[in-house]
Amino acid sequence: MNYFILNIGLALAWAAFSGQFNPTNLAIGFGLGYLALFMARRAIGPSSYFIKVRQVVSFTGFFLRELLVANVRVAYDVLTPGFAMQPRIVGVPLEARTDAEIAALSYLISLTPGSLSLDVSTDRRVLFVHAMYAPDPEALRREIKDGLEQRLLAVMRGVAPEELSA
Repeated sequence: MNYFILNIGLALAWAAFSGQFNPTNLAIGFGLGYLALFMARRAIGPSSYFIKVRQVVSFTGFFLRELLVANVRVAYDVLTPGFAMQPRIVGVPLEARTDAEIAALSYLISLTPGSLSLDVSTDRRVLFVHAMYAPDPEALRREIKDGLEQRLLAVMRGVAPEELSA
């Protein structure tokens, strides 16, 4: 049984019974549906759905925090006199192998202000990233690999982040 579809159905039922089909009410219905499914998981059978939802929520929180920090940093640099930027192009070795994994990683990097994915090597093992603030290229590589890439791959592959390193 696909728990995600069931959860969507519960959210739609919640919205139908409450009479309000707006995004907030659907989100509340989704949350309540998730809670109901979580409490009934022994009766309806085991599923990795509950772990996956937690991973997605955790990754979303992580990325939104990174996005906020990057926006504040760029805004501060624009609004204050002086030149704090230290631009650099850095090659980041990839653990991501599939087109979807590489594309998702490069999109997320490019969404973050102050960084831009430029290219992938022909052997698809290195992603070239332009960063506005990169005084230490090795620190930038670690930040991308240990932060964004590890978490993204954990969500996409459905495993715990520590299992990727093993």
